[in-house]
Parts: sequence; structure tokens; C-alpha cells
Amino acid sequence: MRTTVIIPTYNESQNLPKLVSAIFALPLEIKILVVDDASPDGTGQIADELGRANPGRLSVMHRPGKLGLSSAYLQAFQTLFQTDTEVIVQMDADFSHDPSALVDMNRMISTCDLVLASRYIPGGSTDVNWPKWRKALSAFGNFYARTILRIPIQDVTGGFRMWRKETLQAMPLERVRSTGYIFMVEMVYLAHCLGFKIGEVPIYFADRRWGKSKMSFRIQAEAAVRVWQVLWAFRDLRKQFKSTQKD
Repeated sequence: MRTTVIIPTYNESQNLPKLVSAIFALPLEIKILVVDDASPDGTGQIADELGRANPGRLSVMHRPGKLGLSSAYLQAFQTLFQTDTEVIVQMDADFSHDPSALVDMNRMISTCDLVLASRYIPGGSTDVNWPKWRKALSAFGNFYARTILRIPIQDVTGGFRMWRKETLQAMPLERVRSTGYIFMVEMVYLAHCLGFKIGEVPIYFADRRWGKSKMSFRIQAEAAVRVWQVLWAFRDLRKQFKSTQKD
């Protein structure tokens, strides 16, 4: 299936060329859309060079500043809706998401509306070098969100995802309000409330190879509060979903 990988970037000059090379080495019909938020380290210019080296396969969306992950994805979705791509992927630029997992995800998307790369199903795991507190915090954050929202999947906070384009087009994306880490939770909850079929493939979630992580305790604390706002925001869709299940 014709697949486009969206890669939002901010100061990823060390990672992007290596990631692009790894993705294009896969046995898939795949394109890349880089969304760069005016990275001070020149990531946008590097992306342009990669585009010239891979005409028709890599394009770049330049934005005027650091506008946030959720707006990067939502803007990219709208752009890709106007193309012939059939499958849209969300993927980090820092190699925490193993590109080779795209092969299994692409295979599963033929029978699903959304495929998640999961750390918390058999075969999945987090970085072996993470300290115990970090592993516990990550696992608890995921458990907290999926328990409150009652989503019957194991990894609702991961950012490595593959969507059918028509699935995203059928979702009321104008209602999505999250601007940070919780955006990932909000999107999968919205898909669940609309009754889309969600699959999971195992992944080893590695720490970034180069550069500094953008995750912080403040971001995770904000996400904990925002989960309740997500639950309230889509209560109408949740009721409709429950109604159709009873029927």
C-alpha cells in the first residue's frame, strides 16, 4: 500500500539523514514528509538536501517556529489527504522507533484501521538502559490513561502509528485540542470511540541515539490532567459507541 511517513523535526540534524536512509532501505512503497519547525541546528536545510537527493520520495514542510507536535501532525494530515497515499505513519525522528517495524505494521494495516507499535504486548519492551524509575513512570502513565479512558489496547501513549488515510479523514480532527504528549492518547481514544479496528505489533522502544530528549516530568504531569479533559470532550461519541455495541 502506498505509504507516507510523517517525521516532525526540531533539532534532529544528527538523526534525520540516518533515519531517512533506514526507511528507504525497507521493501515498501514509501515516501517521507518532514515537518520542520525552523530548527536552529539546520535540520530544515538538511531535509531540503535529502529531498533533492530523493526527488518524488521526500518532501519538506517548513513552519515558522516551534509550533508543537500535534499541530505538525494535524497540518501534515491535511496535506496528505490531497495526495494518493493510502497509509499515513506517525514516527519520531530520534530512532526510538525502529524503522524495521514498519514492515509488520504495513502487513497488519490490511486488516485494521489503525496499527500501533506497542511496548506493552508480548515481544515489546522499553530500553534496557532506562533506570527503573523511568520504566515505571512510562508504564504507569500508559496504564493510567488506558484505564481512565477504558481503551482495550495495551499501549495508548506510544507515538509510532500507522493509519489508513480514510480512517483519519473520517475522524473529526477539528475537535482535537491536545497540544503535547497527550495528543497521542486523544487520537487513539477518538479512533476507539468511533469504533475503528485497532491492532498492535510489538516494538522495542529504544532511547534516542543522538540529541536530547524533549520529554519532561512537567509534560507528563500535564498529560495526567489532560486525560480527564479528553474523557469529557468526547463523551458524546463514547455514548454513541456504547449504543451501537448494545444494538
